[in-house]
Amino acid sequence: MKQKLTAEFVGTFWLVLGGCGSAVLAAGQPEVGIGWLGVSLAFGLTVLTMAYAIGHISGCHLNPAVSLGLMLGGRFSKKELGPYIAAQVLGGLAGAVVLFLIASGMDGFSASGGFASNGYGELSPNGYSLLAGFVCEVVMTAMFLVIILGATDSRAPAALAPVAIGLGLTLIHLISIPVTNTSVNPARSTAVAVFAGGAALQQLWLFWVAPLLGGALGAFIYKFIGFTENESSASE
Repeated sequence: MKQKLTAEFVGTFWLVLGGCGSAVLAAGQPEVGIGWLGVSLAFGLTVLTMAYAIGHISGCHLNPAVSLGLMLGGRFSKKELGPYIAAQVLGGLAGAVVLFLIASGMDGFSASGGFASNGYGELSPNGYSLLAGFVCEVVMTAMFLVIILGATDSRAPAALAPVAIGLGLTLIHLISIPVTNTSVNPARSTAVAVFAGGAALQQLWLFWVAPLLGGALGAFIYKFIGFTENESSASE
């Protein structure tokens, strides 16, 4: 269990440092900035690389909504859910600390300017409403769980699962960065909101509630279309 939790800590650390780091450090640089497309790829690559690095150790959840969805989908033990979520949140915070230390090395930097935080209304990149942000986060997280459960199904090509999941997260970011700056992950949202403070913290509730609801919805969708009896023992 210690190895699993450490793997989740390291993996979520990498997701926040790599994904949010690309947004904070590289997205807006003149002429060579990677933009939203680059940030989308960065998030997908963090999951892709960690899936190969730690997938065989912890399952590479890196996300409380994923852990919840996998539990409800019969792929993950209920007794490990709390410890996994704690490790993910702490790993994300550690990634945000390192990112803050790096970003602070540039004159004029201020985390209160956003720090890749998620939001709706004035905090949405394109000014989308609370309802739009809620629907987006629920649906995107639900589809992420369908992708994860399908790609890791015993009937699917096992070696390609990380590719499908990483590209799935990339696509999700391509769709939803303009709406909420893309969360689909409460640990990722919490990590940067702590540093952004203010309205980002006030709106953080949405980026726990919506992804968790989406994770549960995705689990039930896949359970209906692809669940097999031999997977039920994993949740006991």
